[in-house]
Amino acid sequence: MARCDGGPVTSPPIERTSVPAVLKRTARTTSPSASPSTTPTPRTAAALGIALAALATVVWSGSFVTSRALHDSVPPVQHAFWRWLVALVAVAPFGAWQAWRQRELIRRHLGYVLLASLLGVSTYNTLVNQAGLTTPAANMGMIMAASPVLMAVFERAAGVRLGARRVVGLLVACAGVVLLIGSGAGGAGFSAGDLWMVAAACCFGSYSGLLRRRPAELGGAAFLFTTFLVGTALLVPAQGVSLAVQGGFEPTPGTVLPILYVGVASSAVAFFAWNRAIALVGPSRAGVVYYLQPVCVALLSWAVLGEATGWTQGLCMGLILGGVVLGAEARR
Repeated sequence: MARCDGGPVTSPPIERTSVPAVLKRTARTTSPSASPSTTPTPRTAAALGIALAALATVVWSGSFVTSRALHDSVPPVQHAFWRWLVALVAVAPFGAWQAWRQRELIRRHLGYVLLASLLGVSTYNTLVNQAGLTTPAANMGMIMAASPVLMAVFERAAGVRLGARRVVGLLVACAGVVLLIGSGAGGAGFSAGDLWMVAAACCFGSYSGLLRRRPAELGGAAFLFTTFLVGTALLVPAQGVSLAVQGGFEPTPGTVLPILYVGVASSAVAFFAWNRAIALVGPSRAGVVYYLQPVCVALLSWAVLGEATGWTQGLCMGLILGGVVLGAEARR
């Protein structure tokens, strides 16, 4: 062919690009990770993390109300046994296979697993249920709010150096607990349930301190399933004694539904929500939300059980929360 001016017709140069290079450019432009609309912003991640931490806190607060609500219908040991049996079934799809794959690791650390199961599963919740026989739910939540301070005591015993502000926070929170127990702020005077709850808080603090030594290679789901399994097994003898001495409870909606709640929600849903919250915002920011637990318990106990909250309880709540927050913000 010839141009109108007589010169040859020339085609524009063709860019020679290999197929892999084209595919790489296409992948870069179409990859979901490259799209800003699918990547959560730091503000969105923080809001989601706080919301999940609040969800876990509210759900855990409901377990204290449940313990109080079932105090005259389900014996404490049976309440704990069925709670953890339900929880074991709930977490089995997530943790059973992982625990089986890590069975040799679990066997090597069997002593640690046994102690964690005894403190965090078998003993802690049984003490909480025992406290619920005579102590209002709001008092139970306030006493448990001092558990982070108790964790600091165990940290110090393990050789961790505490700052002056943290020590002051510990003393203020402990003063709130002592005032709460000594004044009978729940309206019924001093009760043995207050001491049961202090024992439960000490047990939870010991368990939390023990978590710092969990083998890093042991998966979270495997650890959860294993402690639920071992803790439930440890409760079997006490369950047998309770059935023989106290008899079983009547399975009605008023007893079965609360146990399903604490088994599924408090023991499975709250755990996964809390872990996700820590992954998004970190343990320090998520931990601050936990300090709202006494407020949540007081509101839930008022709405569900009709328990009144007086000014003395408000003062104790302020001392406990103030001391815990002060201790949490203190630098080492």
